[in-house]
Amino acid sequence: MNKLLLTLASGTLVASAAITACTQASADNKDYTAYVDPFIGTGGHGHTFPGAIVPNGMIQPSPDTRIHQWDACSGYYYADTLLNGFSQSHLSGTGCADYGDFLIIPTVGEQVVDPQIDTLQNRPYASSFSHANEVAEPGYYSTYLDRYGVKAEITSTARAAIYRFTFPETDKAGFIVDLDYAIQEQTNTAMELEVVSDTEIRGYKMTKYWAFDQQLSFYAKFSKPVTVTKLTDTILDSKGNPTARCKALVSLPATTKDEQVYVKVGVSAVDWDGARKNLEAEIPAWDFDAVRSDARKAWNEYLSKIDITTEDEADRKIFYTALYHTGITPSIFMDVDGRYLGMDRKPHQGSLDKPIYTVYSLWDTYRAFHPLMTIIAPERNNEYINSLLVKYQEGGLLPMWELAGNYTATMTGYHAVSLMADALTKGISNFDPALAYEAAQKSSRRDTSGIVTPLPVKVALQPMSKEYKNKLGYIPCDLEYESVAKGLEYAYDDWCISLLAEAAGDTAGVARYAELGNAYKQYFDPSVRFMRGNDSKGNWRTPFSPRSSNHRADDYCEGTAWQWTWYVPQDVDGLISLMGGEDAFAGKLDSLFTADSSLEGDLVSSDISGLIGQYAHGNEPSHHIIYLYNYANQPWKAQELVDKVLKEQYRADIDGLSGNEDCGQMSAWYILSSLGFYQVAPGRPVYSIGRPWFEHAEVRLPNGKSIEIKVDNYSKDNMYIESVKLNGKALDRPFFNHSDIVDGAVFEYVMTDKPTEWGVSAK
Repeated sequence: MNKLLLTLASGTLVASAAITACTQASADNKDYTAYVDPFIGTGGHGHTFPGAIVPNGMIQPSPDTRIHQWDACSGYYYADTLLNGFSQSHLSGTGCADYGDFLIIPTVGEQVVDPQIDTLQNRPYASSFSHANEVAEPGYYSTYLDRYGVKAEITSTARAAIYRFTFPETDKAGFIVDLDYAIQEQTNTAMELEVVSDTEIRGYKMTKYWAFDQQLSFYAKFSKPVTVTKLTDTILDSKGNPTARCKALVSLPATTKDEQVYVKVGVSAVDWDGARKNLEAEIPAWDFDAVRSDARKAWNEYLSKIDITTEDEADRKIFYTALYHTGITPSIFMDVDGRYLGMDRKPHQGSLDKPIYTVYSLWDTYRAFHPLMTIIAPERNNEYINSLLVKYQEGGLLPMWELAGNYTATMTGYHAVSLMADALTKGISNFDPALAYEAAQKSSRRDTSGIVTPLPVKVALQPMSKEYKNKLGYIPCDLEYESVAKGLEYAYDDWCISLLAEAAGDTAGVARYAELGNAYKQYFDPSVRFMRGNDSKGNWRTPFSPRSSNHRADDYCEGTAWQWTWYVPQDVDGLISLMGGEDAFAGKLDSLFTADSSLEGDLVSSDISGLIGQYAHGNEPSHHIIYLYNYANQPWKAQELVDKVLKEQYRADIDGLSGNEDCGQMSAWYILSSLGFYQVAPGRPVYSIGRPWFEHAEVRLPNGKSIEIKVDNYSKDNMYIESVKLNGKALDRPFFNHSDIVDGAVFEYVMTDKPTEWGVSAK
């Protein structure tokens, strides 16, 4: 999660299939948005933002309070008291920063832009603000800028935003539109700004940072005539390096008391003509309230996919905020005319019925976010997969972590294959299996041919570790960092490819990739019963401590041997056998949750958070582990620990997440687990049961059917399962199949406050 860089009318919003969420009307016309608190996760290290967005929106207008350091990843941090303005692009919950494009701030009086250097978190024009004057709702944000006496309000469509600024009486009202501003002060490789008319400006910028070639254009319209002074100069940064600046200093005619001035902004990754078309199509009028209403409607349609019954308002807020967070990304990356920027860095003409998306945090989201989508939005999930396959065709490789049409070499594994395998095995795929298999095979090989990206990124995308695992059968720890994590993830991904090979009719490929899926055994040291680094001479890594972490320079990825030892989702029975059988396996699991939580190392990964013993719920490698108790025939322990995590690590609070939210993954874990189940191995369409968190829940499926979860003898203290019926028949094992729920299902739970033998198979 601390992903360090390696290298239309307002009504159109709801009408367009490419940019809206589910079109099913919400039951009983509930206002689900009233249950959402966008501030959850904006403190601690959740890295979320509170801006005014719509589901899967290309534009993310949101307040920016800081520029630097880890907690600036989304541009907003709740503890801050100064606000730089409002930029149009943001990332939700990531551990690495980018975006923060085209910042706008209203001003009254002299417009101060100097000195710009040596201002760590705030620009000279920043204003103080108070959380007492802040409002954040799905599709709407408002605050009051104390320095200028201006109320700022934002709402948006998928590709455009409209701002409403309420000014005091003054003859010195205006705006600063800052093009050189960016989160983490990225390298601006190109910036252009043009005045189109006395009410319109447009601009373009190219930045180099996490995304090596991130371009965006904007087109802005003002509701009053303005005078624009362009500030284009060069200053020296704190290290004496020249830094280009590009700002529009906008002056308004005199304003009267409480006069409202509007600004509309459209964006496009193609060009500023695309930004203009997006703006004019989606916000043709100066009707702020209509856009806000449509944004709220879009969110209600998305949030109405799941209905819960609870008397705990905090739990209701946590649940619907989590569901809200799963609706933010991937983001639409296609203009209203179907044009988009390809992975080959060229404009392409596409079709709105085959949308292209961006922001694929696959190392995180393949685990729970995409499995959740296979239930509540399978067609949208197929759109995500088809978009990835287009990126493969244009760029030469399936992305690992795609951002703004750029490959990044962030994280490990090649988990796009998991999405495709999972959809195939669930019988809900709508993509070319032959193309998927072709793309997957290239991800499994160290083949850098035809990949459109700078050489350092290309090499990092296709590291030597892939060659080692294919030729040696394992990755030597003295030749590659993160060898154990890579090896374990490659084994899972290769197992997924064996499923794609089967769909493509390649019998030999099935056997080959299934065997590669067993490579996890090469990392298990029976003398210590941990997954451990093995060097090129066949010797185990020494010295060895299972609690040691040296971020990016050890055998694991954002974790330790304690967390990574359990990463064999494709063959839990095989891992149990390595551990010495069910009892020994369960005993080892027990030690994970009771071990001392201290960590060792010169640079302990800050992502190892949310600790219960050495289990780290704040980061993704641990997310499936609790459910492994079901495979060890001790399901009551899974119920206990799911209960503990739901109670302690998700809160209706600013610091309500135990780690980075990671583009919906932390939230998807909560949603699935609170419904009572989780998928341990995407690609194997089996769900593992934990404990239902709500007295009643209903998941509305796109086919008009529903999954209903009923709980008898419900209480927060009754965490244990006494019995379960699925579709009227007793369920005597803590597992069920996707086929059991795809056409609707009814679960009937009876709960109790003491551990039971439910789900324990006869030995």
